[in-house]
Amino acid sequence: MLTGKQRRHLRALAHDLKPIVQVGKGGIDEGLIKAVDQALADHELIKVKVGENADLDRHEAADQLAAETHAEVAQVLGFTVLLYRPDPEDPKIELPKAKKGEPVEQDDEDED
Repeated sequence: MLTGKQRRHLRALAHDLKPIVQVGKGGIDEGLIKAVDQALADHELIKVKVGENADLDRHEAADQLAAETHAEVAQVLGFTVLLYRPDPEDPKIELPKAKKGEPVEQDDEDED
């Protein structure tokens, strides 16, 4: 789980990123999960656009994609989801260290 400080760090890094993957009317299928998984392997931090025509809620889409790809939801802002998964062998993004006893934020900090 990410701390608030780590989420803020990731949001700052992602500010200029463009969405790499889009969830369309068909929702989340195996091909989309593979695309997100590959994008996370390549970049560690990605934006996913949930189309307005998608048949699922943006928070549900974020949670499902994170669960399927073993990633963390760093933010849901409008119809854009920010996902983070460090490279297991060579992480490129260095997160701020969590202080002992620092609370882990839940994803209810939706910023519309």
